[in-house]
Amino acid sequence: MKNAHLTLRLPADLARALARLARGRRLPKSQLVREAVARYLAPSSAPAERPPRVTARTLAERWATLPRLTTEEASALEADIEAARAALPAVRTPWA
Repeated sequence: MKNAHLTLRLPADLARALARLARGRRLPKSQLVREAVARYLAPSSAPAERPPRVTARTLAERWATLPRLTTEEASALEADIEAARAALPAVRTPWA
């Protein structure tokens, strides 16, 4: 398949952002633009609907309905976490 050439003009701030991103990723600007256009045109990447906003009141209502651990389950979880922490290797400081 033959490649097509395309020339486009970008506002200066967008061109600088593209150049900065290309340098940071060590990729050619053209590759970043190709990938962005491909993602934009891909049928599976249709703009998703924004999820509904959740207020603090809604979160509080949901929190109230969540199942709670029993005292025994909470103690067992705490013991599991402490055992996992104890099994981790000691962290060495790089400045020592």
